[in-house]
Amino acid sequence: MGSIANPKSKLVRGGMAILLIATLALGADAARACTSFILRTRTGGVVYGRTMEFGFPLKSAVILIPRHIALHATGPGDKPGALKWTAKYATLGLNALNMPAIIDGMNEKGLVGGALYFPDYAGYADPAKTDPARALAPWDVLTWALTNFATVAEVKAALPRIAVVGLKEAHLGLVPPLHYVLHDASGASLVVEPIGGVLKVYDNPFGVMTNAPPFDWQVTNLKNYVKISAINAPPLHIAGQTLTPIGQGSGLLGIPGDPTPPSRFVRVLAYAALAEPQADGIASVRAAEHILNNFDIPRGWVRPRAGDATQWEFTQWSTIADLTNRVFYVKTYDDQVLRRIDLKSLNLDAPNLLSAPLVPRPEAPALVLKP
Repeated sequence: MGSIANPKSKLVRGGMAILLIATLALGADAARACTSFILRTRTGGVVYGRTMEFGFPLKSAVILIPRHIALHATGPGDKPGALKWTAKYATLGLNALNMPAIIDGMNEKGLVGGALYFPDYAGYADPAKTDPARALAPWDVLTWALTNFATVAEVKAALPRIAVVGLKEAHLGLVPPLHYVLHDASGASLVVEPIGGVLKVYDNPFGVMTNAPPFDWQVTNLKNYVKISAINAPPLHIAGQTLTPIGQGSGLLGIPGDPTPPSRFVRVLAYAALAEPQADGIASVRAAEHILNNFDIPRGWVRPRAGDATQWEFTQWSTIADLTNRVFYVKTYDDQVLRRIDLKSLNLDAPNLLSAPLVPRPEAPALVLKP
């Protein structure tokens, strides 16, 4: 991944406003297909996986927000908000557009999370009616959670103290629709969705998430797939005839294969729930990688409208986080080799942000043959 160095841009702000400017400039169709899940290891450890789909290049880098960095929410007019805090826990993750702001990451205590697109359903509190000292912009929430808390329970307990307000991005006059997933090293999972001006908070025993509709709808929809099984279906005896399944995998017959959020929710749950648990460490990381591969979207496969190649949504990068060992992995569209960053090996008290660019490597590494 290359050496880690100080970024050239300004110090951390509590959010990802510049990323969202570009997203909204391309329209709501630019980001709809993120998929996330967790796997349990044989000994109860947790591995998290997530894909990031967008319709334009994000130019992401891995960044580290060290402990003790001063952060603040975003206020109206893109000015500093009244809610301020100091990073309690160092946080590692992915940014976008060369900005020092994490959009998917893990902190030093093993709390991991991501901001996922939530179009048509996100509804925020009115900033004019909200105490500014409690207000977070939609793009502030994940940074606030990961730099402040060690567990899902701590985040859940703190949520009543904040409000996510519907701030428009100053240049475009639009409010970005987001919801949030969080998991910790114990395997606890949380979904936070701003709907109707309040935060809907769900414990997530399934550990999976995609995009819209809301989480409770996705769970209800699972009742349409109660026969999902890793075991092949038995033969059917009818009219004196015996009908046997064609090939392997009939326990998953009828599972939806399209890239819409409801279909991906069902499919990622099936893969994550039915995969055989592996040992801690790289074996479980590789299992998560195989699942992620099923949600990889190549350029041109998803097109918002005909004749516009600028918004072809594709999987720009995928991340895996080993919450037990505090190791973060990433691979990109142009470099499918999984690369690792050990959070424990970094200077978590660094005086400034640390970063490493994701340099494209389209050529496959050579395999050398020997006699």
